[in-house]
Amino acid sequence: MVLQDLGRRINAAVNDLTRSPNLDEKAFEEMLKEICAALLSADVNVRLVQQLRKSIKTNVNFSSLPAAVNKKRVIQKAVFDELVALVNPHAEPFRPKKGRSNVIMFVGLQGAGKTTTCTKLARHYQMRGFKTALVCADTFRAGAFDQLKQNATKAKIPYYGSLTQTDPTLVAAEGVAKFKKERFEIIIVDTSGRHKQEEHLFTEMTQIQTAVTPDQTILVLDSTIGQSAEAQSSAFKATADFGAIIITKTDGHAAGGGAISAVAATNTPIIFLGTGEHLMDLERFEPKAFVQKLLGMGDMAGLVEHVQAVTKDSAAAKETYKHIAEGIYTLRDFRENITSIMKMGPLSKLSGMIPGLSNLTAGLDDEDGSMKLRRMIYIFDSMTAAELDSDGKLFVEKPSRMVRIACGSGTTVREVEDLLSQHRMMAGMAKRVGGQKKQMQRAQNMLKGGNKEQQLAAMQKRMASMGGAGGMGGMPGMGDMAKMILLSLTSSLFFLLVLPLRKF
Repeated sequence: MVLQDLGRRINAAVNDLTRSPNLDEKAFEEMLKEICAALLSADVNVRLVQQLRKSIKTNVNFSSLPAAVNKKRVIQKAVFDELVALVNPHAEPFRPKKGRSNVIMFVGLQGAGKTTTCTKLARHYQMRGFKTALVCADTFRAGAFDQLKQNATKAKIPYYGSLTQTDPTLVAAEGVAKFKKERFEIIIVDTSGRHKQEEHLFTEMTQIQTAVTPDQTILVLDSTIGQSAEAQSSAFKATADFGAIIITKTDGHAAGGGAISAVAATNTPIIFLGTGEHLMDLERFEPKAFVQKLLGMGDMAGLVEHVQAVTKDSAAAKETYKHIAEGIYTLRDFRENITSIMKMGPLSKLSGMIPGLSNLTAGLDDEDGSMKLRRMIYIFDSMTAAELDSDGKLFVEKPSRMVRIACGSGTTVREVEDLLSQHRMMAGMAKRVGGQKKQMQRAQNMLKGGNKEQQLAAMQKRMASMGGAGGMGGMPGMGDMAKMILLSLTSSLFFLLVLPLRKF
């Protein structure tokens, strides 16, 4: 994935320093040298790299650090903060409002992936309750309207375009007027790709902008653009004055730093990353979360949002969550979890959001992982309704069921055994999570009603029953409870994401 190698190199440089027995200024300089070399090899602008090096040295000021200060933490924090500053323009992007028409216009170079990204963004807002529509104002590229039509039809999004009209300004104006009249809340206008040296196309771009008066203009940048990103983005900024950037094709192996350099050059925020070819492969960009993922620290907030978007309207998912809350986990629940994971995109994308998992799944091929998850679905689909709704004990009582399922699914008995083994692990976790939830609900109920003295007495009684000595020392703090729940979630994801792929 784009910048994955950069993250590994920066991580290695910081870890080598913090593990070094001689944490001196020479070792600090070596770390800075390696970080700068990694950034330059990723096509980050030289001037930006020099600024980052200077800022880290200023913030750490290694020679004057007091002896009592934890130098490792100071260095780690300085590197993290400066990497965040590198991709953070400190400018707020436009946020569309419901109940009114928000016009968004796309601009960018040829082949950057504008048309596909238009549909992805329209779907993103559609899934969040906005009434969205697409307008194809690209009358130059052959097949542009057909591509947008195909994507929009697949996503069930209304669209407008013309196979006969050659004036993109007229098509854009007509499409926007039509959807405004029909009270659409998000109207996305796709335009032709253009280069800064094509003056007449830049003039055309400003004419479209004048005709549709967009609330936001978005520049789409290909992550493979390299060092020319800064010059191209500056030219678009001077002409179209875009307010946001979307970087596409970040699932490839390009350096990617050039596109990020465009942020500093134009003082414009990146709002999304295109992470694949599917309509769901659009990831919200947030500077701190991006750097956390880059350094293998995960992005749990992004993962939660992603899970919610995929499972929001799923009745089966809601039933599964209800079961887990009660400490129950059937084979049908396991199937629903696997199905949800398959909808979320490639394994590398999900594992990058979970602290520590990106390293465990680094050697796994996404295509291979997808195939193995599908084989798990084949096994589930060969089970009877009674088997799916069971806790798996039916297979212990009658092992011949596993042979029947293996034959019916085209898999092996070993694969069926492994799946059942993983289900037992997940069922055990569901039981623990369900127990924790019941404890928390009981604690909340105790605090309802009564005066403060009665509430305190009830809480002390509850703490004593949980193994404490009847005082405050026996009750784990809310921070500890939150950590326990987070650990359960991360462990569950580990078993769902990693073990199925390593065992088969």
